[in-house]
Amino acid sequence: MKKALVLFFVLSIVPIAQAADIEAGKAKVATVCAACHGATGVSVSDTIPNLAAQRTGYIEAQLKALKEGTRKNPLMNAIAAQLSAEDMTNVAAYFASLPGAATGAKSAFLPNVAKTSVTFPEGYKNTFTKYHTINFPATKQVRYYYANKTAVTAAKAGKPLPDGAVLFAEVYAAKLDADGKPVMGGDGFYVADKLMFYTSMASGAGWGKDIPEMLRNGDWNYAVFTTDKQHKPGVNQAECLACHKPLDNTSYTFTLKQLAEAK
Repeated sequence: MKKALVLFFVLSIVPIAQAADIEAGKAKVATVCAACHGATGVSVSDTIPNLAAQRTGYIEAQLKALKEGTRKNPLMNAIAAQLSAEDMTNVAAYFASLPGAATGAKSAFLPNVAKTSVTFPEGYKNTFTKYHTINFPATKQVRYYYANKTAVTAAKAGKPLPDGAVLFAEVYAAKLDADGKPVMGGDGFYVADKLMFYTSMASGAGWGKDIPEMLRNGDWNYAVFTTDKQHKPGVNQAECLACHKPLDNTSYTFTLKQLAEAK
C-alpha cells in the first residue's frame, strides 16, 4: 500500500511529457525552417545541414542551446529565440519523421529567400551620404557606410526608413603591420587596404511578401556584391534577415542612430 502511495505521489508531481504534434511541426517548418533547411528537411545549400531523419532529441537539444545562447550561431540564435518549447518539440518530431535525404539532394523550396531585388547603386559616391565607419577586429576589416537621401531624410526626421531607402557598405581588408595586426589610422579606424566586397540593404514595396514571417524584415532585401559590382554567387538572404529581424523598432538597421546624426 505504501509503495502504491509513493508511486502515486511521484507520478502526481512529475509532469508527463506532451506528445509531439507532427502536423503542427510541419506547419512551423513551412513558415520558419524551410527557407534554409527545406520543407522536407533537405537544405538549400551545401553549408546548411539536412535535418530529414535526424533524431528528435538531438534537434530539440540544439534548438534549446541556440535559444539560450550556449551554442553560438547568429542566424540560428535569432530563429530559435522565436520558438517556444512546444514549437521545438513539434519541429524536431516532424524532421525525425521524414526519410533521410539522398546523397547530393538539395531543396529548391522558397527560392525567394535566395533571390534579392537589391541592385548595385551606381554613382553612390556622388549621391549617397557617407555616415559611419566600423572596425571589425575578428575579420581584420574596416567598413564604410553610405545611405541615400531617402534614408537620411527619414532618419533625421525620426521616422521609420521608407520604401526606397538604401544603405550600402564598402568592405575592405585592413592594412596589416609586420606582426599581422591591423594598422590604425589617426581617426581611430583601420587603414583600408584591399576592397573585398560590398553589402547593401534596400526596401521596396512588396519586396518582403514572399519571405516567411519569421524571417521577414518588413520589405527589406539584402545583397552582397563582388568588386566588379555583380551579385555574389550562392548568397542566401536568410542569414541577413535573421540577424536584422530583432531590430524592428529601428527599421531593421544597426546604424539608425549614426544615420540620424549624418552630416
